[in-house]
Amino acid sequence: MRQVKHLLEEKGGTVYTIAPEAPVLDAIRLMAERRVGALVVVRGEALAGIVTERDYARKVILKGRSSRETPVSEIMTPAPTTVSPTTTVDECMRLCTELRVRHLPAIEDNRLIGIVSIGDLVKAVIDDQAAEIDHLQRYIAG
Repeated sequence: MRQVKHLLEEKGGTVYTIAPEAPVLDAIRLMAERRVGALVVVRGEALAGIVTERDYARKVILKGRSSRETPVSEIMTPAPTTVSPTTTVDECMRLCTELRVRHLPAIEDNRLIGIVSIGDLVKAVIDDQAAEIDHLQRYIAG
């Protein structure tokens, strides 16, 4: 069973972060530049929260707030659900489904080591299924 550590080995541990005091406009700009849907919010090296495109749409756009004047801390999700390197892909999928989240920061020894998205998880499941189908076809073919 594949675990978070395997996904991070494949995709790399790059995590894009932003400070809670930063304007939301900076967060949206960084997400667009890096082509990601979420940023981990850090205070120093400590995890403070997560901010997503969904947060922006619901808490800034729909409420008529200013992206330039609103700090990330006002729209972020504080204390997001996290996973460890040994959390399985299945457990991550369960968490994403039950909690209706798309991103899970990975923490090891109180240190941020990466982030897995629902896209990473779906890709892993598809890859695993393709490998199993290939194995079964080889077995059947003899």
